[in-house]
Amino acid sequence: MATMVDVARSAGVSVATVSHVLNGTRPVRPQTRQAVLDAIDQLGYTPNTLARSLVTSRTRSIGLAVSAISNPYFTEILQGVEATALEEGYSLLIADPHEDPQHERTVVQLLHERRVDGLIVAPSPHPRELLSYLHRHEVPTVLLDRVADAPASGVPRFDQVCAESTEPVASLVTHLAERGHRRIALVAGRCGLSTTAERITGYRRGLAAAGLTHDERLVVHGDSESAGGEQATAALLSLATPPTALVTANNAMTIGALRALRERGLSVPGDIALCCFDDFAWADLFSPRLTAIAQPSKDLGARAVRILLERLAAPDRPARTVRLPCTFVHRSSCGCPEKGPDS
Repeated sequence: MATMVDVARSAGVSVATVSHVLNGTRPVRPQTRQAVLDAIDQLGYTPNTLARSLVTSRTRSIGLAVSAISNPYFTEILQGVEATALEEGYSLLIADPHEDPQHERTVVQLLHERRVDGLIVAPSPHPRELLSYLHRHEVPTVLLDRVADAPASGVPRFDQVCAESTEPVASLVTHLAERGHRRIALVAGRCGLSTTAERITGYRRGLAAAGLTHDERLVVHGDSESAGGEQATAALLSLATPPTALVTANNAMTIGALRALRERGLSVPGDIALCCFDDFAWADLFSPRLTAIAQPSKDLGARAVRILLERLAAPDRPARTVRLPCTFVHRSSCGCPEKGPDS
């Protein structure tokens, strides 16, 4: 196995110069740098990551804590994180907090103890201990998907990356209202999540824009899961005057809602119109095809990595919250006629 000494000898430079090229610890002339890289390629030299971390105090690794197993939405985000981290030369250590504050605190501490250079975390509904730990230990962190760091000062302590939620949901409600619906219900997500609060705000904003009165009975929480979405939909259908249109606040609850409608023999959109937040791979395979809000999942993951790397390069810059726009995907579950490929 080739060593750093072999690379230095082949390139005609010192071992220290090879180290500077590999670790970026000092500027090296372009021609010298290229000579070192050519020698590395010819000899098949593989740098010792552990040794490099001792020199640079960096492990070139990122810790990612998201509930990717229990929430398919995060799987697409994970793809964006992984691709961008690899592109930037970083490895990825992944942990699943299972949406549980205590478990979340534990897995984040374990990632931190593995000396990752920074963390990307999709916080649980009650992340107080998590945020306290990250702040106390000054861990470079990007909060992903959910806005959780909102101190009284109004100045966030951590960078945050998420998609717009409020206006996209409002657009679904106003679209259904334009189709003539007056009783539009919302299957909301888990209490305590910023995304849940924002989508409820968007729902109410859409009602107000359409001149409709808000009825609290038409908002039922589905806990952001399929089973919860099914139960919430069943509760809405059991009302004395059930809704004629339904907005589901994530992809898992959409599946649950469709199951509840099927069990009652109700058709979409014939008996009830349906729009959902979160587009997913098979949304256009349903009959009818689902009108949905598509989140920029992979872009969210990629942006989180880039913002974390910016934080590592400039630790003292002010924290910022970045929101990415969503896309209204118009299909036919809302009751609109199916459009052809050229429409």
